[in-house]
Amino acid sequence: MSGFSENEGTRQKYKLNVGKIDEGFVIDHIRPGRGLMLYHDMGLDKLDCSVAIIQNASSRKMGKKDIIKVETSIDNLNMDIISLLDHNATVDVIKNGEIISKPELPLPKEVKNIIRCKNPRCIASIEQGIDNIFVLTDVKTATYRCKYCETEYENK
Repeated sequence: MSGFSENEGTRQKYKLNVGKIDEGFVIDHIRPGRGLMLYHDMGLDKLDCSVAIIQNASSRKMGKKDIIKVETSIDNLNMDIISLLDHNATVDVIKNGEIISKPELPLPKEVKNIIRCKNPRCIASIEQGIDNIFVLTDVKTATYRCKYCETEYENK
C-alpha cells in the first residue's frame, strides 16, 4: 500500500483521524519517538481510561511530533515528568470537548524517583531505599545532576 489513493485523477494522502475527547488532556508537541516513553513513565498504562498515542504526526512547527490524548482528569498527571523528559511539550486541558486551559510546564527544580542515576558507584545505585533525586543545575540547557554524586542526567 503506497499511502495514496487516486481520487478524480489527483493523488491525496490518507488522513488519520482520532476523535476528540470530552474530558481529559492532550500532550502535544512531543519530540518524535518520545510519546511511548512518556506514556510509560507517566504511568498512563496503569490507568483505566482511553489513551491514544499518535507517533510521527505531521507538524508545521516541528516537522514531526508525537501526541498523547487521555480521557481522564488532569489531576492524574505528573507534569514534572513531561517537562523533565520533553520541556517543549505542551498540555491542553479539555472539558466538554473544548480546551479550557494550557498550563505552563516549568522545569522542576528537583525531581524525585522519576529518573535514575547511571553512576554505578553512586549511593542511590548501591543502597536500597535511597531516593533518586536530581537537581536542576542549568535552566538554559535543562541540565539535571544527581544530588549525591553530581552525575549529569542525559536526556536523549
